[in-house]
Amino acid sequence: MRIGSVVIDCNDFQKMSAFWQAALRYVPREPPDEDWVVLRDPDGRNVNVSLQQVPERRVGKNRLHLDLYTDDQTGEVERLLALGATRHPRAPEPDEDFVALADPEGNLFCVIDTG
Repeated sequence: MRIGSVVIDCNDFQKMSAFWQAALRYVPREPPDEDWVVLRDPDGRNVNVSLQQVPERRVGKNRLHLDLYTDDQTGEVERLLALGATRHPRAPEPDEDFVALADPEGNLFCVIDTG
């Protein structure tokens, strides 16, 4: 058994699909439905990320989040902010190797410095 896809529930399907495609540089595995898409790594090396539209709003802190690894943390954080991410309002601890961000619907994720 293996993880085939991590699924993100969303309300604004078009906005969230566009954000995560650009953020991860992923492409749809097949043409998206109006409320569902599987995004895949074009190189086939990483797990899929899927988005599904749901009617209910997110309530509280998400219990699962993505850690995005990069050797250009500063550049990637700036790129993600330009795409619509926001900084999570928390005080970082000294020597942390991650920056906490939120996607356009408030789902948290971290950008990890691997450099």
